[in-house]
Amino acid sequence: MAVHEVQVFQMGVKAQFERLTYREKRYAHHLARAAWLGTRIVLQQVSPESRAIFDFILELYRCCSGDWHSLISPDLDDENLQALLTYFATFLSNIGNYFGSGDQKFIPGVNDGVLLALAGRSRTMEDLYGEMHGSVKVTPPFSLGYPSDDTQSSYYLGGKITEAEITAVSRILEQNTIFPENTRIRKRDDNTGFDVLLASVERGDLASLPLPDGKGTVRLVGGDYSDDLERVCAELTEASKWAANDRQSDFLKLYIESFQTGSLEAYRESQRIWVRDKAPRVENIFGFVEPYRDPHGVRAEFEALVAIADDGETKLLAKLVQNSDTFIRRLPWATPENNGKGPFEKDLFEPPDFSSIHGINLPNYNDIRQEDGFKNVIVANRMFAESQAKQYPFIDASEVKQFTKHKFAAYYWWVVLHELLGHGTGRMMVETTEGKFNFDTKSPPMNPITGEPISCWYKPGQTWTGLFGDLATTVDECRAELVGAYLMDDPELLELFGFNETSEIRAEDLTYNLYQQLGIDGLRGLSNFNVQSGTWGQAHSRAHFAILKCLLLHGDGVITVAHDKPKQSLTVRVQRSKIRTHGKPALERMLLQLHMFRCTADAEGCRTYYEELSKVDKQYLDWRQTVIANKPPPMIFVHANTFLDGDNVTLKKYEPTVEGVLMSWAERAV
Repeated sequence: MAVHEVQVFQMGVKAQFERLTYREKRYAHHLARAAWLGTRIVLQQVSPESRAIFDFILELYRCCSGDWHSLISPDLDDENLQALLTYFATFLSNIGNYFGSGDQKFIPGVNDGVLLALAGRSRTMEDLYGEMHGSVKVTPPFSLGYPSDDTQSSYYLGGKITEAEITAVSRILEQNTIFPENTRIRKRDDNTGFDVLLASVERGDLASLPLPDGKGTVRLVGGDYSDDLERVCAELTEASKWAANDRQSDFLKLYIESFQTGSLEAYRESQRIWVRDKAPRVENIFGFVEPYRDPHGVRAEFEALVAIADDGETKLLAKLVQNSDTFIRRLPWATPENNGKGPFEKDLFEPPDFSSIHGINLPNYNDIRQEDGFKNVIVANRMFAESQAKQYPFIDASEVKQFTKHKFAAYYWWVVLHELLGHGTGRMMVETTEGKFNFDTKSPPMNPITGEPISCWYKPGQTWTGLFGDLATTVDECRAELVGAYLMDDPELLELFGFNETSEIRAEDLTYNLYQQLGIDGLRGLSNFNVQSGTWGQAHSRAHFAILKCLLLHGDGVITVAHDKPKQSLTVRVQRSKIRTHGKPALERMLLQLHMFRCTADAEGCRTYYEELSKVDKQYLDWRQTVIANKPPPMIFVHANTFLDGDNVTLKKYEPTVEGVLMSWAERAV
């Protein structure tokens, strides 16, 4: 799709930055530089052409010294210039030519002649145009996914690699205890096997493993993204000189070791230390973290975030953390044993470090979360921007004003509960080594759904992502969303947040708004369903649709959707009187199902249940067409930059315009 209009928001951080000490500013600066230097890794993970498009944009900025209107000529009028700048800003904000949410390809709304004419401004631009012009406007591919005629993935390179071949290579890696998160797979042109490319500064062949039946080898090759990781490591080394404590120095050292060598054991150790770095003023997340964009659900995109804690909001979140055990005992799997939390919950809920800096719950390794704890990070400035944006018009006109008033508060606390008590709860049943279990095999815990002792669990070497594959991320997000929604009518919990029957926003209104959002999010998720391939482009979108479908099928009218196909309108309606009597029980049953599938390693049962609940057919396909017809302009964000000016660290903000986005990236110099 061509991008013609965007909504630009400034990610405000100046007030928080200016409260930092000089040491904290230096630490934040070098971490931020390291994060931005990871851009080229992400570009390479998105599409083969993304790096060339990125460099083309920045070279064009250099050629015109940021004076975009100087480019107007017989080949480029004002209208085409604005269309091109909109594409450039969208590309930079998404770090690639596929939307970060939905993974659909977008193209410039100008003809090829415009780009060709601009390419003549320098030899460098001519070369870059030669690299990108065959792909920048071409569809298919329409979206990211397993390599096919309609989709592509830069995690799987070379000749067209099949899903079966990816599974076979992944199984060999698992058997040899090689973690997949920081790898890509390349099919060799001579059909002698596959290269597994390991993200590391160090280059060279590390291992050669035979394929079954003597059909070639799997060769582990270090050095993927080598130059970019080396630059990241250099800034992390500088950041470590300004660390606030030994823990920060230690996990940065392990980040560097992991990026240098490709060792995910070093990275896992960094996460154990990172979760013990409590309440830092400057928080960070680095690594190959989330597998959202891998169609196989195991390989992770490089991720880097640097944020400054908001002290006031963080104190409020701490109140929830202190009372978290109370609300864990109200989740559907809670039974009298284990101090009222039941056998499918951790003995001790280790309160996480919770910063308001949308939300992220890390690390992603379940054994570390169960043994060492975890952190929650809420990116409040982005959440606020999203609450101000144009959204899908799926609320009746008579309710829009009240819906808008309550939306941010409901959404914010839903995300908080999602991260803390969604991703933060649950206990896997595991055979850690042969014959050693984390539960009593002579008297196994009872499955609350069947009333029978559990009969399956994670075997040695098995992991949640490895066993559940492409379902792991979306089911995990769905379960976390359900936990938040399930608890959002609890009077004691809402009172803790400051909502009761006499507050400006009443507790009942917050709950009502949350159910409205469940309806809207379920509908808008349909825009990320690919009809051609029958796949979802976004894990959260699939989760939201499954929740809506659950409420439609099993909520006895708590939510209804009115569709006027000729007028291309959809309207979500919520029956207040049925929220607690019908809505909550429907969410409870779905939540308990997903929780038990996850705790007991029942991947087969989960696939049958979840695929049916997230199937898009019949009326839902009609709804999808109306959703797409009402799609609001995409949101893009402009971020500040930090600079070293002698002994000072300065922060520069940019205007929330497409030109502001372009200037911020040009001055970032990555």
